[in-house]
Amino acid sequence: MSNQKLRPGQLIYAYSNGYFPMAHEEAGGDIYWHRPEKRGIIPLDAFHISKNLKRLYRNTDLIFKINTAFREVVQACSDRETTWINDEIIDAYCELSELGYALSFEVWNEDRLVGGLYGVSIDAAFFGESMFSRETNTSKLALIFLVNYLLENNYRLLDTQYLNDHLKQFGAIEISDKKYMKMLESALAKSL
Repeated sequence: MSNQKLRPGQLIYAYSNGYFPMAHEEAGGDIYWHRPEKRGIIPLDAFHISKNLKRLYRNTDLIFKINTAFREVVQACSDRETTWINDEIIDAYCELSELGYALSFEVWNEDRLVGGLYGVSIDAAFFGESMFSRETNTSKLALIFLVNYLLENNYRLLDTQYLNDHLKQFGAIEISDKKYMKMLESALAKSL
């Protein structure tokens, strides 16, 4: 990628066309665009959580909030040994959030942010970027909070980018780029 700074319009266009950026530490933090041949998604009608997790979500004293600490969520997601989230990505997604195109789903223990996730929201599509936990199960609780929000607001697509074992437990699957693009097109046509 060129030295040009990531811009909100560029990001919205990229996501609308199946691409997302990632910084590559092994390339000095350069940002590359990705569009995998196989895409991870969580079908909203097949989202699965264990009985224990469902009970924990219903009975917890933790507080759930949306977009009250977006930058802090993204920074917490980047705080790991290897990360694709550099300062340019953090700044770009914070700009997207200010414009209403990126959301953070946060889990608070009193006044401490203890878990959460963030992603891009365009029409009826949500593109999950990353999640973090500072206390047991808090990223899982943030995911439940996100899915409930998406269902309540008639979203059609929850994109996880890549499939991993952690997401499989929630019903995540892998689909072809062709099928993904059809689902994306439908989601971007906005739910009626």
